[in-house]
Amino acid sequence: MPPRAARPAAPKPRTAGKAAPRAAATRRWTAAEVEALFRRFHTAEPEPKGELIAPNTFTLLVAVVLSAQATDVGVNKATVELFRLADTPAAMVALGEERIRELIRTIGLFKTKAKNVAELSRLLVERHGGVVPDDREALQALPGVGRKTANVVLNIAFGQPTIAVDTHIFRVANRLGLAPGKTPDEVERGLEAVIPDAYKRHSHHWLILHGRYVCKARTPECGRCLVSDLCKWPEKSVDAPEKPVAF
Repeated sequence: MPPRAARPAAPKPRTAGKAAPRAAATRRWTAAEVEALFRRFHTAEPEPKGELIAPNTFTLLVAVVLSAQATDVGVNKATVELFRLADTPAAMVALGEERIRELIRTIGLFKTKAKNVAELSRLLVERHGGVVPDDREALQALPGVGRKTANVVLNIAFGQPTIAVDTHIFRVANRLGLAPGKTPDEVERGLEAVIPDAYKRHSHHWLILHGRYVCKARTPECGRCLVSDLCKWPEKSVDAPEKPVAF
């Protein structure tokens, strides 16, 4: 007589008082919820600003190039003297790669970045008459300038509604379930598709600042979050803010 098949083990009971988490991807945002999210950001901070200190468009471009794998605070400290000595492409070329390297040595990857800054300055003089172009393709043709850097410059300097997906935006968009994606490009396309046109210009800064100061990587402060009740993250600690703040 063949042996009886083993009965499947009974499922383990759920922990009392804690519902099984639902994946963010299964709870999609409605258009009304997206509108509410960005309306709250706008009400809290109508004109959000980047935290890099740059006196003009050229120095902004340089600062953003230097900010890759570095903090804005660290870049601002390093560029005080750099921008005092060279705040135009021609002046940066005259300063030279070696001197640039000395001035930014406190920033990560400073050798490569100094080389890129010197060369992009030369190319701005040679190809663009010393003027930073307001065109993505032209910007990305410069050394050290990728899509994210170009998007930041186009947004801040030229008022274009671009979205530069850095580590903060990537995390927030995925965590909230607003625009899930496995790559920055996927997240960028997702955000562009769902964010209402009226909010696109400043959405870049709202999401970065929210990720930097509230929806932090290791210890998100859900109790201070403006949009906790809208958030689809299954691990959020509260359903509604105790004392909401913007950034």
